[in-house]
Amino acid sequence: MIIQDVINHLEELAPLHYAEDFDNVGLLVGNKNEEVKGILVTLDSLESVVDEAIEKNCNLIVSFHPIIFKGLKKLNGNTYVERVVIKAIQNNIAIFAIHTALDNCLQGVNDIICNTLGLKNKKILLPQQGTIKKLTTYVPTNDAKTLRNELFKAGAGTIGNYENCSFNIDGTGTYQGNDDSNPVKGKKGELHQEEETQISVTFKKHLESKILKSLFEHHPYEEVAFEVTTLDNYNQTIGMGMVGELENETKTDDFLVFVKNKMNVSVIKHSKITKKSVKRIAVLGGSGSFAIQAAKSANADVFITSDLKYHDFFSAENQIILVDIGHYESEQFTKNFLADYLSKKFTNFAVVLATTNTNPVKYL
Repeated sequence: MIIQDVINHLEELAPLHYAEDFDNVGLLVGNKNEEVKGILVTLDSLESVVDEAIEKNCNLIVSFHPIIFKGLKKLNGNTYVERVVIKAIQNNIAIFAIHTALDNCLQGVNDIICNTLGLKNKKILLPQQGTIKKLTTYVPTNDAKTLRNELFKAGAGTIGNYENCSFNIDGTGTYQGNDDSNPVKGKKGELHQEEETQISVTFKKHLESKILKSLFEHHPYEEVAFEVTTLDNYNQTIGMGMVGELENETKTDDFLVFVKNKMNVSVIKHSKITKKSVKRIAVLGGSGSFAIQAAKSANADVFITSDLKYHDFFSAENQIILVDIGHYESEQFTKNFLADYLSKKFTNFAVVLATTNTNPVKYL
């Protein structure tokens, strides 16, 4: 097994196409064709984590956060980032980061928080735009069913809870091949008319190369007429944050204690308690101040996130209760989730959960 095999499975869970533009995800250090000896899963790739990988004979670190976030102009060991990269290279250890690709995944970071808190009826809080594409092509009517089914097999035509979705229009196509053409139907140099079907299917953007490969392989024509457009529709299965509901409406004080216990935190910060009881809860792992308005618009009673600044709490405006549980604390279960996921994919291979606590924040 090589590193790329592990990456393929991770991208099945959280395609890197959906990571935020500001992020730095993927294989940050190492050769994708290197044979894997062991996998160490961690939240952060620190020097102590690389030491743990060396000790446990793991040459691939799967990290939630990327160790290289901004561009590196030097590698002389003056910063903790440089020291990690140098030590990883010296010991032939690869580092892969998944970060906001998993944040935006339907079964990712925020789903983990929702499940920990027992939330039901979960939905994406901030669905992404520009992640749904549409393919339109034209095929002889007699070949339309076959081509359509092959596109479905490649992943096209899936919309929410529905599969094999398409729109089809019958019409007449015309073409005239030159002397170098080799038309499947008609003769070169002659204008030909063919009864054709226009097929339109939508697909998720990370599947584009797979969809087009299927199109070219199964379309009967020598030259395939097609167009791919990006839709502005919100993708309800990709995006930041989640909103869900408690099984039963709960007293606010009791819920905050519940959050503290379930998320295993020593302290939480929150805005003024303006509701006696709560039921609808929004969550966003990591820094989430940018989603406060979205949580309000979703009619959430509580918004659980981290890294809220002093003035962020004023923006609650007596409409919502803002709860800051800490950055590390909001993402702490992510590495367990990734380790379990990879262990199920590679049943005969050791996937090690890092024991190094990488939380840089301490409480007195």
